Amino acid sequence: MQKRTLGRTGIQVGEIGMGCEGFIGKSPEQMKEMVDIMEAAGVNCIDLYTPDPDVRENLGKAMQGRREKFVLQAHICAVWQNGQYKRTREMAEVREGFAEQLRLLRTDRVEIGMIHYVDSMEDWERVMTGGVMDYALELKKAGTIGCIGLSSHNAEVSLAAVNTGYIDVLMFSVNPCYDLQPANKDIEALDAASYEGAVVSLKPQRQELYEICQRLGVGITVMKAFGGGNLLKEDLSPAGKALTSYQCLHYALTRPAVACVMSGAHTAEELKNCIGYEEAAEEERDYAAALAAMPKISWKGYCMYCGHCAPCPQGIDVAMVTKFLNLCKAQDGVPETVREHYGILAHKAGECIQCGACEKRCPFGVPAVENMDAAAKLFGE
Repeated sequence: MQKRTLGRTGIQVGEIGMGCEGFIGKSPEQMKEMVDIMEAAGVNCIDLYTPDPDVRENLGKAMQGRREKFVLQAHICAVWQNGQYKRTREMAEVREGFAEQLRLLRTDRVEIGMIHYVDSMEDWERVMTGGVMDYALELKKAGTIGCIGLSSHNAEVSLAAVNTGYIDVLMFSVNPCYDLQPANKDIEALDAASYEGAVVSLKPQRQELYEICQRLGVGITVMKAFGGGNLLKEDLSPAGKALTSYQCLHYALTRPAVACVMSGAHTAEELKNCIGYEEAAEEERDYAAALAAMPKISWKGYCMYCGHCAPCPQGIDVAMVTKFLNLCKAQDGVPETVREHYGILAHKAGECIQCGACEKRCPFGVPAVENMDAAAKLFGE
């Protein structure tokens, strides 16, 4: 396993890491099997967004006697209440939840304390002023966490965060379809025809984020390298054909500042397949041909989450609801994080009155009303 330095932290991580989604529902024996595979291959960085106590306890048991071989990216503000995952900024819950996490993991210290899921500037302000950042700094000073991280899908938030100097590690969503966007930034000029055959390019703000992280020494750990599974399925990929897992991994690992990609493997075989990237031939990793074909695709019917559908008279964030719906379709189910993130939306898909205003504004002909109906049925509201 090739090791990379995680920015200015100096921590050495294997370039293939492990996202904890694959640990959910695993028995202690299955957990140990996966940790054994990881240790043998040099997969040492583990993300722990889920507050599921069974995951944490089983992982703690599996690491006994070898804790020093792993780098734990443990999340602050992800707690477990009434048998469910919850993101919180209430400081009593935050403190209690993190202490419980350490206890279940059977450790008194984690390498990365990751401030969990900050996807709006309003939430970032709350993190900075509401006690969360102060708590993270307190943990770092005490040595309970080695460094401070932040997880986000939002480039604007991430740029603001890394520029404060507080954030040592950024967990960010990196894949070709998140990064490659239409070059024309004049939203009034966008229509479906402008995307067909047009050259798409790295969204400037995302490129700026990667470069600033590289410059400031902020290491990036990658989530959503496979786009929630979309990029691996021909019928769901905006490219019109599936990319391979090795192409997606290689794309992420060639972005500036990226040190590690969380694989999110659900089985031992999936984990071994991701580890196989390390021995893959350059031709297997090469994504150039696939990306070169992307400018020639039609984006018609595919939601680019551009926000042109807004404003909705009912206040529904149509693009965000569609994103959550697509994530569920790609994973053939409703992941707990997606359900929680949908749950905190101010207005749900079930409030749609089917006026069609969003569809009239959509440059890509996305069946938004149909999507709202599907999301309401899927999430139950």
